[in-house]
Amino acid sequence: MTPRRPLALLFDLDDTLWPIGPVIAAAETSWHAWLAERAPEVTQRYSVAELRARRMALLEQRPELVVDLYQLRRVALEQAFAEAGADAAHIDGAMQHFHQRRNAVTPFDDVAAGLVALQGMLRLGVITNGNADLEVIGLHHHFDTVLASSRFGRAKPDPSIFLAACEAMGVAPADAVYVGDDLRLDVQGAQNAGLRAVWMNRVGSTAHLEAGIAPDAICAGFDELLAWVRGQMQH
Repeated sequence: MTPRRPLALLFDLDDTLWPIGPVIAAAETSWHAWLAERAPEVTQRYSVAELRARRMALLEQRPELVVDLYQLRRVALEQAFAEAGADAAHIDGAMQHFHQRRNAVTPFDDVAAGLVALQGMLRLGVITNGNADLEVIGLHHHFDTVLASSRFGRAKPDPSIFLAACEAMGVAPADAVYVGDDLRLDVQGAQNAGLRAVWMNRVGSTAHLEAGIAPDAICAGFDELLAWVRGQMQH
């Protein structure tokens, strides 16, 4: 069966449009320093790694928090403040500080021009499990629809978030393509919802072979993505 010409291209954000690991690591270090000045009872008791371990433990107890990682961070911080006897008045400021630092991302070099080129061909959207703020980052004007799990209430790979994004864009799943770096959440999640899926694999990984997941395309960057999309537009 010949694939249909796509009408919409939807993107994951973290590790697809920008690297996120170093940003989160720097944000957490800065966050801990901010807390040390205002709530030293917390930072004397918990290191960055210990606060992270507490969040992971909380997520196991309350798996519903996976849809909103900010809320997970906040609830874990509230517990740490309570246990350390710190002034909870600083929690809002702490969350604002983290939000600011978490959005200090630098898109991959090929993203800005790639989005402009793609925007000229079809409609663009976003589905994310994260909490990036596209307005702060300066990329929001490229996208017709942005659907975050924290607002929607379900997270990838749940098919409903993919279907809701397609509905918001007014396209059938078969006419949409999802682009992401995570084989399970992005590629398998999108395909299970009836979309085609492109694996953004910038590091030449062969993990899809071991995972038994077959992306509709594998791209090492936006140049390859553009070439693939142009090929699909010929249908």
